[in-house]
Amino acid sequence: MKKIYTLSAVLAAFMMQAQFKVTIQTPADFKDQDAILYTLNGSRDIIVTQEKGRNNVWTFKYPSHYMGMMKVYFPGTNNTINFISENKDINVKLDIQNNKIKDVLYLDEANELMSKQQEGSQKKELILPALTQIKEYYKDNTDFGKALKTEIDRLSGKSAVIDATSHPFISYYNTNYSKFLSNTADPSKKVNQDEIINFIDKSNDMLESSSLLRPLLVAYLNSGGNTNVTGSVDKLLDRLKVETPRGQTVLSELIDIFDAYQMDEFKNKYLSLAKNLKCTITDRLASTLKSNANVEMGAAFPNYKFQSPANTTAKSLYDVKADKKVIVFWSSTCSHCESELPKLLDKYNELKGKNIQVIALSLDVDKNSYTKKIAAFPWINDSELRGWNSSYVDTYNVHATPTYFILDANNKIINKPEHVGDVLEYFKVK
Repeated sequence: MKKIYTLSAVLAAFMMQAQFKVTIQTPADFKDQDAILYTLNGSRDIIVTQEKGRNNVWTFKYPSHYMGMMKVYFPGTNNTINFISENKDINVKLDIQNNKIKDVLYLDEANELMSKQQEGSQKKELILPALTQIKEYYKDNTDFGKALKTEIDRLSGKSAVIDATSHPFISYYNTNYSKFLSNTADPSKKVNQDEIINFIDKSNDMLESSSLLRPLLVAYLNSGGNTNVTGSVDKLLDRLKVETPRGQTVLSELIDIFDAYQMDEFKNKYLSLAKNLKCTITDRLASTLKSNANVEMGAAFPNYKFQSPANTTAKSLYDVKADKKVIVFWSSTCSHCESELPKLLDKYNELKGKNIQVIALSLDVDKNSYTKKIAAFPWINDSELRGWNSSYVDTYNVHATPTYFILDANNKIINKPEHVGDVLEYFKVK
């Protein structure tokens, strides 16, 4: 009994030691109360907890060990702040102007260092090539030429090596970003597929929390070429084993990648593989399966409760009565929407005459832009004004705008058009 008590005490002490806090400070005129803390799994944000601010300070307690990317989202003002955790207290102060983040001050050592590192890397990748080209037009003995050379030499220098003992996550992120994803990497040291497979297979848990996994998988697919996608994926999954948590996370990421790039043949192949797994399914893969099941042909389109709908008194999507419904996910900042929605508008009266209702759910964040745009759209419009943080992104498996669905009178999915022309062709109003 004494041994059990001692073990319990050790575990309790470890949990207390592992806990850290996230503190976000804002000026007194910031008009938001709620804030949501997220961690990261692959490319998917995972909600940890929601807190209310006290005197414009939000404090989140994280109860266990975590190293990786985190974010806090303010839903009322649609502000997001990103930072890292190295399992130590995090302290961030925000400069706010007109309820929008103007500047971020990282007060803890890890995030201050990471911020400086990220700023240096961005300048190296984006600004250094431009400065190198400009230098050709200025002589070295001019003041501007000397200044250019100084800045080019500074940016060309090697980044400071981060001590992995003091800052394990920063060291992990920088080392592997430079090796696998940096645009400034030495072409002679370009990694091959086997090196990427080895890294994904042997990396510790920081791979899932680092934000590197999705771009690494895209780089892996690109390195294999478009003619051998199945061979590349099968080789990777055979090594990882899809029964393992990492194998399932990678499988989930690949399904989402194929969906985003409209590679339906490969998406369906590996979605079928995921559906037929006989092992215990991880939460990450389960969410991918659910969001895809929600929008399969013949499935009942999940209901959506409107937030601030225009051109209707209906409270939800199901309350809208029509023989057919066209659901479109769009945004006022989407160039394809800009060209496609006017074509839908031209035929709207014909569609309405056939008892076909259009319901447009926007992924906008700016209320003014959204309001101005929908003034021209007589159909039902609604938006959470949260962009890609909108609740319906996951529910309806939306990866791009515009995205269309056609529902029957019972809200079952009967068609998934790729373009507005397909919508008009389906209803023979083209």
